[in-house]
Amino acid sequence: MIRLFALLSLGWLAAAQPDSEIHILRVRGNIYMLVGGGANITVSAGRDGILMVDTGGAGMTAKVLAAVRRLQGDTATNGVDVLTYGAEGRSAMRAIVDTKEPAKPIRYIMNTSVDADHIAGNEQIAKTGKTFTGGNVAGNISDAAEGAAVMAHETVLNRMTEAKLPFGALPTDTYHIDAMKLSHYFNGEGVEMLHMPAAHSDGDSLVWFRGSDVISTGDVFTPDRYPVIDLARGGSIQGIIDALNRILDMTIPEFRLEGGTVVIPGHGHLCDAADVAYYRDMATIIRDRIQALIKKDMTLEQVKAAKPTLDYDGIYGATTGPWTTDMFIEAVYRSLNQRKK
Repeated sequence: MIRLFALLSLGWLAAAQPDSEIHILRVRGNIYMLVGGGANITVSAGRDGILMVDTGGAGMTAKVLAAVRRLQGDTATNGVDVLTYGAEGRSAMRAIVDTKEPAKPIRYIMNTSVDADHIAGNEQIAKTGKTFTGGNVAGNISDAAEGAAVMAHETVLNRMTEAKLPFGALPTDTYHIDAMKLSHYFNGEGVEMLHMPAAHSDGDSLVWFRGSDVISTGDVFTPDRYPVIDLARGGSIQGIIDALNRILDMTIPEFRLEGGTVVIPGHGHLCDAADVAYYRDMATIIRDRIQALIKKDMTLEQVKAAKPTLDYDGIYGATTGPWTTDMFIEAVYRSLNQRKK
């Protein structure tokens, strides 16, 4: 299992405190993970520009932008050595040209949920970018002036609008079906957003970098804590399990579930299929235990007293902070009771 980073902060709520510094981890090829901004941020940095998955928590935007600028200027190819996959499209062909080019701007921001620690930087970061116009991605002459495009499931837009967030923070492009693909290769590969309904919330998206074989999961997978189930925003334990199974369907391990597809969680360390499988098994086992106690007509307090998570508490549990073990048990209990009705 990949255990290179462990986030100390529980950052899914606005009240949670992010780290004071941003750490950059090169994941694979032109894909990077920014750690310390409140939630993990995934970055594709290459000749076409920057694509970001989430923008971090409040108060961290300047440091997130500084980390992105480092990636923009690190190499002659703006963050990518050689693109060795994909068709002979524009990006792949230009990767072999050994020239020093100006750093390309932030083109896209993809939001995995409406959580404050994933979207707080949207407005300021989008302003610094330039998206493409008219499907023409041939160069800076086609840059639009309105900033980077912000993409999310339409439920995220609806909830951000209801919360009266600033117009500049809102998604500019949404989708309402199962998935949305970028209309063109970006930095030499296809990128796809996949909706995970009723999981952590009702607006969760996975982002799949298909050439790099990297999946950015948002908060449907958080291996440093129990699954965060936002009941008020349509989350459910069954939706979490379904999303984890979907991730496993997409991963290809190198050997015996180890290595292969890299999974970047919403919080916590870099993972592979084994990490996701262990986490899925935990969520399934606890769901079944609590379901069995509900069938015995136990109250919530009786279920908590039965300690259905005891053997996992040393790994995922917490007694303080924004997401405690008691809160998880209650969310599972209420989620299953809603399902029963």
